[in-house]
Amino acid sequence: MENQVSPKAEEAELELEAVIGFNGHVPTGLQCHPDQEHLIYPLGCTVLIQSINTNEQNFLHGHGNNVSCVTTSKSGVYVASGQVTFMGFKADIILWDYKKRELIARLSLHKGKIEALAFSPNDLYLVSLGGPDDGRVTEQMSGVVWSVAKREAICGSPAAGLNVGNATTVIFLGSNDEMFVTAGNGTIRVWELDLPNRKIWPTECQTGQMKRIVLSITMATDDCFFYLGTTTGDILKLNPKTKLLVDTGPAKDKFSLGVSAIKCLKMEELLVGSGAGLLVFCKSPSYKPLKKLQLQGGITSITLRGEGHQFFVGTEESHIYCVNLTDFKETLIATCHFEAVQDIVFPFGTAELFATCAKEDIRVWHTLSNRELLRITVHNMTCHSIDFMRDGKSIISAWDDGKIRAFTPETGRLLYVINNAHRIGVTAIATTSDCKRVISGGGEGEVRVWQIGCQTQKLEEALKEHKSSVSCIRVKKNNAECVTASTDGTCIIWDLVHLRRTQMILANTLFQCVCYHPEEFQIITCGTDRKIAYWEVFDGSVIRELEGSLSGSINGMDITLEGVYFVTGGDDHLVKVWDYNEGEVTHVGIGHSGNIMHIRISPGNQYIISVSADGAILRWKYPFAS
Repeated sequence: MENQVSPKAEEAELELEAVIGFNGHVPTGLQCHPDQEHLIYPLGCTVLIQSINTNEQNFLHGHGNNVSCVTTSKSGVYVASGQVTFMGFKADIILWDYKKRELIARLSLHKGKIEALAFSPNDLYLVSLGGPDDGRVTEQMSGVVWSVAKREAICGSPAAGLNVGNATTVIFLGSNDEMFVTAGNGTIRVWELDLPNRKIWPTECQTGQMKRIVLSITMATDDCFFYLGTTTGDILKLNPKTKLLVDTGPAKDKFSLGVSAIKCLKMEELLVGSGAGLLVFCKSPSYKPLKKLQLQGGITSITLRGEGHQFFVGTEESHIYCVNLTDFKETLIATCHFEAVQDIVFPFGTAELFATCAKEDIRVWHTLSNRELLRITVHNMTCHSIDFMRDGKSIISAWDDGKIRAFTPETGRLLYVINNAHRIGVTAIATTSDCKRVISGGGEGEVRVWQIGCQTQKLEEALKEHKSSVSCIRVKKNNAECVTASTDGTCIIWDLVHLRRTQMILANTLFQCVCYHPEEFQIITCGTDRKIAYWEVFDGSVIRELEGSLSGSINGMDITLEGVYFVTGGDDHLVKVWDYNEGEVTHVGIGHSGNIMHIRISPGNQYIISVSADGAILRWKYPFAS
């Protein structure tokens, strides 16, 4: 046995073709660019620029951790984004050039998290608010004004008083570069910039007896008023010149789960989004709903296209809607998973479609257009693994309530359920190529072989060998044998004809994935010890071990039909393409910001698709000519 650490050969970069994903939890994260042709939104550590009319995407890479806020300047020249970091570390703000799609400057002062960002109307200044850990206790700045031209801080000050909470939102007046408003937990302040002295002077707004936690803020077009949406579900209207409360509303039916997004149109007309997913068009001072729409997931951003004849809405369930103001009807323009994606599979022999599962959803996607074709939902359950039957007539899925469910791939109709298939949830599933058997693995470590007839599903054998949950099952081409990997540190090769164990592989790791080499005399495994191991099927001996990753477990692996190359992905967020015989990395794909949960090469070797714990699905170009 030789222990090889792969030398650093010249690793080329994998080309990222498309991303399906949107982090809907970022407040005002969805922005429509002033050119009215592009949407800008965060996904993990990346900021995406998506063309509204075509499938074209651009990626702004540069953050080392999840993006927590995004803003666009009024002219559309600049985009700024802030991130979260670990406690006590500096959190960067990145200033991007929109046209060139590249990083201009990194602005570092805050610690922990950037809560909010705002550009002044003529792109002169950028204001940033630090998060709750950005300590007003130390002499750390909590609100900072940056000069966009010089790319440096002009001045800073704690953004809230000592006895109130943190400021979480900020907005400039529409025509004045030197006045802005911050609001948050019990604090509403109007700030004036005093450039000669490099100071900002705050004035606390008087709201009398009202104590509110502000979630969202918007400025009227003529700067006479600004509106605040609160956790209580009401709207406050204040005057920035007198700093006094003008009115509040609605008096009776307040917005459920708070006003999480608010946008002012002309003539005191407002668009209001609530935490319960209700989108409302109303007018001050009554704030009674004139038009309303129920969307899926709490609304976190409303962004206008042009003057607001059309606007886009982003929700927590990672949906992006387009709404026309006149008829107030929604069209879903983008959607993705909002939980960790557990599995991805292609149907046999085609790369046009693929299916993914995450939490309670199974979704079927069209590969080239990134569109969701079908969604199957089983509420309050978790789907661990899916597979297509070879004939393409059913999707077999493994669920944590111990059931195996089969659905039709066109309509999502439930075909059959195998109840109590496993005791502690079904964790892995595979099908045979003759479509007559399903092999499932459970949380208790049993491997069960099911006979699937036209109307019946019969348990053929329960194979009790593994001591812990089964993480992966792969079947040989001739259906005579299968291999199962388990988190108890064993891989077992089973004879599916006589239904017994033929070989067992032991290693000091939690196995996450296993693959047959297409010639089926070797298998490769990966797991939490970060090693990729090649094993002999015949006697279970190890042939070679490779150092698969420098940090974190390897969770997913797939091999091409020819067996020349294989791909891996894991907790280091990198997609790696390996040469099977040399045992060396040829290409590396950088783009994920969550742990990669699973990875597949498409039939025909056109794409590599990887899915991650932040709900993202990334499509990479396969680097070699097929």
